[in-house]
Amino acid sequence: MRKIDTNRIYNCNNIDCLSDIKIFPDNTVDLIVTSPPYAERRTDSYGGIAPNKYVDWFLPISNQLKRILKKRGSFILNIKENVNNCERQTYVLELMLALKKQGWYWVEEYCWYKKNAYPGKWPNRFRDTWERCFHFTKNKHFKMYQDAVKVPIGDWAKPRFRSMTEKDFIRHVSRTKSKFGRNVSNWLNKTRVYPHNVVIFEKEHYVEPTNVLHFATECSNRKHSAVFPLELPTWFIKLFTKKGDLVLDPFLGSGTTIFASALLGREFLGVEIIKKYARQAYNRVINLSKEVGVKIDCKLVNFSNKKSRRNV
Repeated sequence: MRKIDTNRIYNCNNIDCLSDIKIFPDNTVDLIVTSPPYAERRTDSYGGIAPNKYVDWFLPISNQLKRILKKRGSFILNIKENVNNCERQTYVLELMLALKKQGWYWVEEYCWYKKNAYPGKWPNRFRDTWERCFHFTKNKHFKMYQDAVKVPIGDWAKPRFRSMTEKDFIRHVSRTKSKFGRNVSNWLNKTRVYPHNVVIFEKEHYVEPTNVLHFATECSNRKHSAVFPLELPTWFIKLFTKKGDLVLDPFLGSGTTIFASALLGREFLGVEIIKKYARQAYNRVINLSKEVGVKIDCKLVNFSNKKSRRNV
């Protein structure tokens, strides 16, 4: 495999940059974590995409991501359909089906529970406190390091283990033949267990799991129109990569994904069309490098077109 430049932030239109095979050769990235602009959102900074055009807009980008991702890599897509005229839009569901037709495997759906979502009142619904994180792969066999995200077993175990019976030492198969079973004794003396797919973070930083992930929305960084917490990409980076692996965020924003990657000792690449956000992401990584005393060879590259690339 040809060595490529890593720890780079590209200030450019992402489809132009992603389609450059010199920067992004085939099968080079271990993990993609990103949150693209939602339909009709971030209009001031990104222009907004109409719901009925969203799938056609995204598919050329996802096609390049599929080419770039390694065969055993993973793609995490954070997105949530918005409400318009009293009903949910359907473009996310349409996009999921379109991605499957494009050749992606839809492996799982994680739920990010936002603990500090803004309160509000609507006549026909309650406040939105969660978002989807879709897990796609190119292959049914992909890298996954589940032990890296184990969580404490919880207080429920103490009284349960004190009252164990003989039945708890036998694997009981569900009456519905669902292939699910239980053997509580397997968890005796365990201190940490595997999480579920609802992701909930007890400590909420904008610096550390189930398929509902509990994190607050980013609080310490108000310079971007839509920021997710540091814990969110951190959790997926731990789950799907090891130190030295390469992480990509093609909608970088203020750089939370690459900041988390740098903290965890991963290589990173980011693409961001808005120059001030690209610069902000670069500054966050450089400041991190100074704080932890570890040199991170990060470069901010202006990619205005395929014939013009320069450090900025």
